Amino acid sequence: MSNKPELLITFPGGKKVDAELHGTVIKTDQSPRAGGDGSAPEPFALFLASIGTCAGIYVLGFLQARGLPTEGVKIRERLDFNPLGGGLSGVELEIEVPDTIPQKYHSALVRAADQCAVKKAIQAPLEFDVHVRGTEADASYAIA
Repeated sequence: MSNKPELLITFPGGKKVDAELHGTVIKTDQSPRAGGDGSAPEPFALFLASIGTCAGIYVLGFLQARGLPTEGVKIRERLDFNPLGGGLSGVELEIEVPDTIPQKYHSALVRAADQCAVKKAIQAPLEFDVHVRGTEADASYAIA
């Protein structure tokens, strides 16, 4: 038994795929055009949202730690896709702040957003180990 953090992925029906982590279930579904019910975000949408919300938690923490207002603060996440392969090729995060946030904090807000763990995970080389564990001892096939 491994002591690595683990998510349990289950298939509750239709095109739905859920992930459970620390007792919280994260639901996904496919859009109706992809054969789903559209009852939850698609997995790739959750991935994209995790980038902006991760940066957002660091921006929020920075503002709260200094007693600065959070009202009117927004992050706009813009995506670039490779026109040849369609894959994600770039992400722009623009932090919008009202005049109640002094300019002296602007560069620090950028540094705060830059601490995002999701961004760091994407930028670091990742290794994937995908394999099957069946009920038979020799039923394991792997792609590394």
